[in-house]
Amino acid sequence: MALAPDVVDTAATNHWSELARKALAGERLSREDGLSVLQAADDDVLPVLHAAFTVRKAHYGRRVKVNMLINAKSGWCPENCGYCSQSSVSSAPIKNYTLVDKDTLIAGARAAMERQAGTYCIVCSGRGPTNKDLDNICGAVREIKATMPLKICACLGILKDGQAARLKEAGVDRYNHNINTSATYHASVTTSHTYEDRIRTLESIKNVGISPCSGVIVGMGESDDDILDMAYALRDLDADSIPVNFLHPVEGTPMAGKHELTPFKCLKVLVLFRLVCPSKEIRASGGRELNLRSVQALALYPANSIFIGDYLTTEGQSAEADRRMIADTGFEIEVCAVD
Repeated sequence: MALAPDVVDTAATNHWSELARKALAGERLSREDGLSVLQAADDDVLPVLHAAFTVRKAHYGRRVKVNMLINAKSGWCPENCGYCSQSSVSSAPIKNYTLVDKDTLIAGARAAMERQAGTYCIVCSGRGPTNKDLDNICGAVREIKATMPLKICACLGILKDGQAARLKEAGVDRYNHNINTSATYHASVTTSHTYEDRIRTLESIKNVGISPCSGVIVGMGESDDDILDMAYALRDLDADSIPVNFLHPVEGTPMAGKHELTPFKCLKVLVLFRLVCPSKEIRASGGRELNLRSVQALALYPANSIFIGDYLTTEGQSAEADRRMIADTGFEIEVCAVD
């Protein structure tokens, strides 16, 4: 979209270009710079996106990483996370079930391949996995890795001593454990575990050589300073993959009815994470369809990764619609290449 010369804000355009230069040089954005992104005027969204795309293109070209998840164990979680339909404080009418069997996990991997996903995410509700659950997951992972060129990401909660090493030995490539929010806002989201509990699990998986995946949920009542703290924390943790979720307020949860986000705010958040963590996989994740609505294709300019299909207890856009969105905007699905 071309703007008439008399409405182009040259100073603002130069500012966004300078932020892109800093990100490409590996410089840490100042708080002032970061807040300028989150608080940019809506009229500046296109030049802000262009700055992010400059960085994204340098690291990933026009490739889009596609991920698919399976809700392998649903509900009955003892944690009191206010956003989650599976938590102990939720009355949302969801399906509750124990860990699915190995055949179901393997069938999910085949479905991921059919949808052109490069990463298959095995997600379980609960504080953390039992050793029996870990046995079953590790057995399925070994068979999947032996027969399919997929990266496997596990999201099983807080790990006990020795469990990270078992996942590594089974062939798990990546482990997801989101920080969800800032350290200072964490107690406003959940009190049944601490922010430090989450950091310890991330450090344990890094220590055994599993790629760390950790992200956030935006729209839970946090401030812009909190969002900036999240981005800095993930940069300092050196998370390889950063899913940026936007709150999907589910009826029956404490956060039902909370609608704080606009499509443009979501885009600015994705831009911030790209500029603070320039070389990392930034994923437009849960709540993408609900919060970005008709402009969700623009998320591909800062983000280089999406989930395809449904989420845990909420529906996503169809796989066909996601593939069409990627193609229509001139991007292409990245072919899976397992190291």
